[in-house]
Amino acid sequence: MTIEQAIAHSLSKPWGVADPRPWSRAGRGDNTIGEIWYERSGLAAAAPALLLKLLFTNQPLSIQVHPGDAYARSIGLPNGKTEAWYVLSAASEAKVALGLKRHLTPQEMRQAVEDGSISDLVVWQGVWAGDTVFVPAGTIHAIGAGLVIAEIQQRSDATFRLFDHGRGRALHIDNAIAVADAGPAGIQVAPSRLGPGRVLLASNALFTFEKMDLAPKSAWCLEAKQETWALIIGGGARAGSFNVAMGDAIFAQSDRVDIRAGVVGLSGLLAYAGRFDPEVLQCVDKETIQ
Repeated sequence: MTIEQAIAHSLSKPWGVADPRPWSRAGRGDNTIGEIWYERSGLAAAAPALLLKLLFTNQPLSIQVHPGDAYARSIGLPNGKTEAWYVLSAASEAKVALGLKRHLTPQEMRQAVEDGSISDLVVWQGVWAGDTVFVPAGTIHAIGAGLVIAEIQQRSDATFRLFDHGRGRALHIDNAIAVADAGPAGIQVAPSRLGPGRVLLASNALFTFEKMDLAPKSAWCLEAKQETWALIIGGGARAGSFNVAMGDAIFAQSDRVDIRAGVVGLSGLLAYAGRFDPEVLQCVDKETIQ
């Protein structure tokens, strides 16, 4: 039985920003903060299966692809990397790339990576605050400039770069060709409202991603049967024994977290291992959400 307030660690990236506020207070003053990772607070805590993080982009990220579990294990890694993004903030022309304009043979893909034309073959699409993007392992993708994104992913740093905007970092052509679905991306499933306070953003065998909007002073019960993360993106609450506000995160597993939303309510993202569980979050004070 575990309830912890997660620790936020900032990571410097060449494409990051100088100040992550208002989304996080972590790492302020560091140079070009690109990511903030939320980690368990216990020193002897078992490594979680999922990684919750924030991304801040002042420049476009590399065009890249992640392996699935089978390929990752074949090269000595514990698992692959499927991920989902929730857009917290987007500049007026912000965009992401998913998939290719057409199917490529392995030989065509190698040539496109070597001559840089892969950058003209990815499919860019505009994104706005509140959008959700699901990125299964094997999907060629990129994140453009001017975005703040909350991401839930399998806990893996297995990334195979195809194009890096002249930054001089290594490309991973053979591995990328081996794992990439070298064609158009799959159709995105639209979020679905589950009732008061909950919207299902994405769900698959690896994890479920939800948005929660809790009315002012409402009371809720979070039944964390599996590994569960909650990120506060607006307002505040009392969660278990912790007071949480924007940028804070909670980790829970095999435990119940009593949540009392603050005077302005609470907006957050909820991620947990496995497929959608209708009972993971329940209102216990119905009068406050009428």
